[in-house]
Amino acid sequence: MQLFELKILKKQFTCYKFVITIILSDNRQETIKVTTMNNETTEQKLAKYHEFFSIEDNFSINILPIAADKGVSFEQFLSDMPIPFKMASDMSSIDQAALRPLQALSGVASQLVDFLNHQSTKIDLLIGYILSQQDDEQHRYQGLKFGGGGLLFSATQTFKLAQLLEMKVFLANENCAVYCYGEVIEIQQKLDIYLHKVIFHFIREDDREVLVRTSLHQQSKQLQLLAKQRDQETQKKD
Repeated sequence: MQLFELKILKKQFTCYKFVITIILSDNRQETIKVTTMNNETTEQKLAKYHEFFSIEDNFSINILPIAADKGVSFEQFLSDMPIPFKMASDMSSIDQAALRPLQALSGVASQLVDFLNHQSTKIDLLIGYILSQQDDEQHRYQGLKFGGGGLLFSATQTFKLAQLLEMKVFLANENCAVYCYGEVIEIQQKLDIYLHKVIFHFIREDDREVLVRTSLHQQSKQLQLLAKQRDQETQKKD
């Protein structure tokens, strides 16, 4: 007789990772890890897309469709991730962790924070340049909107609904880039352009945090620019 024990190990947005423990008749155990698609409705996927704040922006994306018969797992996703993307995310996390305890201090400590921020900016510029070398023009598409839940991009040809995509998201204005897998959840046609709404299928939480911080930073810069334009218009009227 065989007994089965099923545990949900981890949920990665649109996938579930299970651990199945099989207890054999001689009390030996065999463990099998399985990744399955989460059969959510379109409405549920759209809700996840809108779960995080997103902002309109112009940016480049490299996209490669993932074959339907290719087995995908979070481990395989991490294995496929190019080294520069791993380094960029790890260094960003280290910077944030190092600066956070110092930000509440004042005096000499605040000067130290300013110095470290300048050094971090220099490193970001260098990493941004290295990541830009990963941008392949042959697979480049125009990004229109991004956030912590997903992104929107345009293309002259249409991908399929539920199509899995390997994506490299390049945010040149912030000197950062993110590697992730996405799933097409909505397609709209405007003239000869197709707008694809994508939620993240696999993404590291550190990279999601980068996108959230970047979207909020971009919003702040846009609001500052808007306020400056209003001040200039008011001065002209006066």
